[in-house]
Amino acid sequence: MSTNYKILILGASYGSLLGSKLLMAGHDVSLVCRAKTAELINHAGTRVRMSIKGRSGLVEIDSHQCPGKLNALTPLEAKAGDYDLVCLAMQEPQYSDPEVRHLMQAIAAARVPCMSIMNMPPLPYLARIPGIDTSLCWSAYLDPALWDAFEPGLMTLCSPDPQAFRPPEEAPNVLQVGLATNFKVAAFANPAHNAILARLEADIAAARLRVDGVDLDLPVKLKLHDSLFVPLAKWSMLLTGNYRCVLADTVQSIEQAVHGDVAQSRAVYEWVASLCQLLGAAAADLVPFDKYAGAATGLLKPSSAARSLAAGATDIERIDLLIKRPAGARRCLGAMLLSMASAGPISTTDGVRGRKSKLT
Repeated sequence: MSTNYKILILGASYGSLLGSKLLMAGHDVSLVCRAKTAELINHAGTRVRMSIKGRSGLVEIDSHQCPGKLNALTPLEAKAGDYDLVCLAMQEPQYSDPEVRHLMQAIAAARVPCMSIMNMPPLPYLARIPGIDTSLCWSAYLDPALWDAFEPGLMTLCSPDPQAFRPPEEAPNVLQVGLATNFKVAAFANPAHNAILARLEADIAAARLRVDGVDLDLPVKLKLHDSLFVPLAKWSMLLTGNYRCVLADTVQSIEQAVHGDVAQSRAVYEWVASLCQLLGAAAADLVPFDKYAGAATGLLKPSSAARSLAAGATDIERIDLLIKRPAGARRCLGAMLLSMASAGPISTTDGVRGRKSKLT
């Protein structure tokens, strides 16, 4: 490897998955998190566990055993200009924390390229897609003004398809992967920034983890795509599975949300896919429903949004509201909406509470 990149990741939970893959590939990673978590990670490192096809049990990536260097720090300790790439791995409402917001403004001012692995696409990324009036999307964000200073060409989006969670019995530096799929990232506007992504893609693909004398090729890769619409494939999955985990008085797993009524799930999924295609996505940019439904059989826990609401959170990412905004802006959807309404309701849920009250 001829280039060693320094990468700042905001969010040490889900961010530690991508961080571990980058560390395995020999790049240096700084995780932004709370002071207590930073102290733990700086002492004990991170542990990311996943299952590997053909092996029993879980394989663990110990950051101490990786060629890249890891450190953790608070938002006020991070110096944006020291990094080649910033990865946004927090949930959208978390960026409104005063200290995180201050760091975000410093990142924008330093003009560091940013790759988001959020479910909620940053507003500057949406501004890169012709046909989306981002002003119509502001109400879906807790703090839309936060994104004003970012240049659209310096922001890209990575579809966060891998599913992971913190085991409740473990310390905050441990993450377990439930669905080991790939991060699919859209290209930047600048070829020089795409060269960084291409190098990271190649280095992650080449990295191996030595376990019991065997060099293992671990899943969860980074895949670079030219199309801006590839990351939007996640929208159908979120509306079909993640948000429908939330019921009026309880939560259910993604598997139950998708397979409790497969016909209804297919209707929701394909409606959102049709919206993406109206915005400009090609069919090849998206994931077929049957492939998603097959993967959902292994998603036996509620989504992160559902878990957050069940734990009492009042602010969660509202991708459901975001999707309504482009849909409402496209008059050509009117006939489709009427047609689907006549076939029955396709609401994402009847009882999610949080910011903006119910998911309606």
